[in-house]
Amino acid sequence: MQAAPRLILASTSRYRRELLERLRLRFEVESPGVDESALEGESPPALALRLAQAKADAVAARHPDAVVIGSDQVAELDDRAIGKPLTHERAVQQLHEMSGRRVTFHTAVAVARRDRGFAKALMAPVQVRFRSLGRAEIEHYLRTEQPYDCAGSAKCETLGIALLEAIDSDDPTALVGLPLIRTCALLREAGLDPLAA
Repeated sequence: MQAAPRLILASTSRYRRELLERLRLRFEVESPGVDESALEGESPPALALRLAQAKADAVAARHPDAVVIGSDQVAELDDRAIGKPLTHERAVQQLHEMSGRRVTFHTAVAVARRDRGFAKALMAPVQVRFRSLGRAEIEHYLRTEQPYDCAGSAKCETLGIALLEAIDSDDPTALVGLPLIRTCALLREAGLDPLAA
């Protein structure tokens, strides 16, 4: 029986690591070291897709016999990207802008396996409808969660779920940052079946 190939998550995100652990596969984590700046005129979905592919490709180039997963997420409101806030003030501004609005979270996942010439990426868009939020609610949420490393300040896996009215997605973990249904499909295509490992 052939041994399963190495699996590497090309990400430093603890959220993606925790999601991938759900598949009960042995994997390593490696920083892809990719510049995440948007190109001029690049749309939010195109940015997410390009970065997911770039992350997977960067690590696969260093480990051509491994199966490498790259992922990225870009939130979009009014045809513009909303990134990680990084500061409290920016998070307040983001949540105020998204209050009572629909926001699309474009989550992309890419899998690369150089020794088989395999490289493919898939998108998992998520439509989110935010409640109308008051300043006190926003401040309480931010003090409690401090989601400054999350796109759009939305950390839906914990208290952030209280910010929302609805989530529309066919891949339930996409909003957290790694769409596991699409990830499993790509892993199978790359020769690593999570149910056979």
